[in-house]
Amino acid sequence: MKDHDRLTLALVLDSFGNRGNGTSNSAIQYAQGLEALGHRVRLVGVGSTDYPARVHRIPLVSAVAARQQMSFARADPDLFRRAFAGVDLVHIYEPFAFGRAALSQARSMGIPVTAGFHIQPENITYSSGPLRYLPGVDVAIYRLFRFWLYDHVRHIHVPTQLTADLLRSHGYKACLHVISNGYQPRFNPGDRYERDRYERQRSGRLIQVVASGRLAREKDHLTLIRALALCRNRRRICLTIAGTGPMEHRLKAETARQLDGMQVSIGFHQNATMPDLLRQADLLVHPSIADLESVSVLEGMACGAVPVIARSSLSAAGHFALTQHSLFPVGKAQALASQIDWWVDHPHALSVWSSRYAEHTKEHYSLDASVRAFAHMAVQAVSDQEPGRV
Repeated sequence: MKDHDRLTLALVLDSFGNRGNGTSNSAIQYAQGLEALGHRVRLVGVGSTDYPARVHRIPLVSAVAARQQMSFARADPDLFRRAFAGVDLVHIYEPFAFGRAALSQARSMGIPVTAGFHIQPENITYSSGPLRYLPGVDVAIYRLFRFWLYDHVRHIHVPTQLTADLLRSHGYKACLHVISNGYQPRFNPGDRYERDRYERQRSGRLIQVVASGRLAREKDHLTLIRALALCRNRRRICLTIAGTGPMEHRLKAETARQLDGMQVSIGFHQNATMPDLLRQADLLVHPSIADLESVSVLEGMACGAVPVIARSSLSAAGHFALTQHSLFPVGKAQALASQIDWWVDHPHALSVWSSRYAEHTKEHYSLDASVRAFAHMAVQAVSDQEPGRV
């Protein structure tokens, strides 16, 4: 089989249709990109218009997942048989019951299966209250995911080298394909630089600081709020935190207490409105503790926002930084405040690096390049299972 061969693929994910959830958003973007290359794609899961699944409600667990913009799908052998009939490959996004049932059905039909690793165990434990303090809990979840799904497939898509390194350190033996989730081309600077020429001449212009992502504990937006309270230039800054999640009320309470007098907006933004918001941003602050990639940072950089990213051993986002002024030690509010102040004090550098980040992101992280790499992985997985191959 050659790369130019056209495949029919089934993408299996518990919940489609929520563009505020990173995994769902990536799956939909990949489906569109694969179809643009001539492949045929079937989406299987809750919210799919192709092969919709029913919601599986789990006491307590579903309520917590809903706050993270996630839901679980109910396994249905008949749905899988219809969805997988005639497909060349089944790709599974998550190791939960729906994905495991899909694996079993595909195997019974002789269809090759690949998987993606998009759920970081540390994200789960940080959202689990006291559970995260239990010694060895993250190790146990990595092992459980292996047992459930990843020990049973030969090819795994991982979004960053950090993800690959984490999986190797936890005993994952499959072939790991490092492929960025990428970002859509509608995230671009637009008329940003034409507009900025006039904006910089306006006295009293506020510096727009934006953060984007789930409002969850491990995303650590509290450190951003504390940092802004420490900034020398706080009166020259306004803040937007775009997202929703279990920390929303806490974050609003903290901004009211610590950032009195600052223009602040916290809440959900439709995905379609995000390019315009990011084009208005001067700085995109990403204080997250744990991230397998963080497409929101890519989207911000692609729109010309200069990133200031937490350096964390559990987050790949720090690798996007092109200058030392785009990094700070995770959880250190004073260090973040110093970086924000530096950018406010150096408007020319802010303008220069805005353009550099936009150009670098377009060159290295385009969705088109990612989809082509994913299609290559799919072709390889199908070829591995052809008669006569070991």
